[in-house]
Amino acid sequence: MTGLFDPETQTALGLFQDTIGMLPSGVADVPTWEVIVPQLARGAAGEEVLALQEQLNAKRGAGLSLTTDFDGPTNTAVMALQRHLGLPANGMVDLATWRNLLWHLVRPDFSRPGLCNYNGGNLTADWGTASAIAMLEQTATLFHERTGGRIAVGDISFEHGGRIDLHATHQRGLDFDLALVRIDGRRCRNPGVAYTSTRYDRSDTAELLRAIHEVFGTHLQLIYFNDPAMIGEGLSRRYPNHVNHIHVRSCEAGDAQVRYRCPPTDLPEPIP
Repeated sequence: MTGLFDPETQTALGLFQDTIGMLPSGVADVPTWEVIVPQLARGAAGEEVLALQEQLNAKRGAGLSLTTDFDGPTNTAVMALQRHLGLPANGMVDLATWRNLLWHLVRPDFSRPGLCNYNGGNLTADWGTASAIAMLEQTATLFHERTGGRIAVGDISFEHGGRIDLHATHQRGLDFDLALVRIDGRRCRNPGVAYTSTRYDRSDTAELLRAIHEVFGTHLQLIYFNDPAMIGEGLSRRYPNHVNHIHVRSCEAGDAQVRYRCPPTDLPEPIP
């Protein structure tokens, strides 16, 4: 399990759609979710409960044992989630509870060797979509393998999205800021260096941007960073004030907002 909607996942979804008489598009649209989502309550058991427990651990830090049984602790965790989201706290995992649980933003695992958190201008803005965070974490692993360094992450979004100080975007869990790589390796505690600084590590920053392109692929909407060397290599584009940090935006196919929508050519083709 990678946390990414990769070609294998798309194929599996298309095969599932075909078996239930739906158009095998490989797109997880609303009608597909309505069929996939199981209605769960205390006393249920099986792989669906395991998926629920895994999501509660990942999204809410529930600390559940992965028992596949909808037991008392699982019921307590479900009710806590429902109260957190303003849903009826009845312990019934219906479509609304699943929808809110699955879209709920997540935090990166900053204990990974390739990641650290420099907090940006908003101390609690550490939340992103599951897809964006999975790609960020994979990028950190790749960057650490290649350079031995870490990616220093600044502001992403608040836990439930919405307006965020110092940013016009960063409202949907798809934008995040990264510190430039420093020669002295202190970017996690003291990220503030511009690309004109003698402490700036241009070579490793280029490796960071290449890793982002490699991992995000067609889910990379843009990278803003004003170093002319990076722009010349096609790794970033210029935008005002982006001299001391890197702004990355991921995208989703079919997103309601154009700025976050992957190009139409990147939408999955129907599976024959």
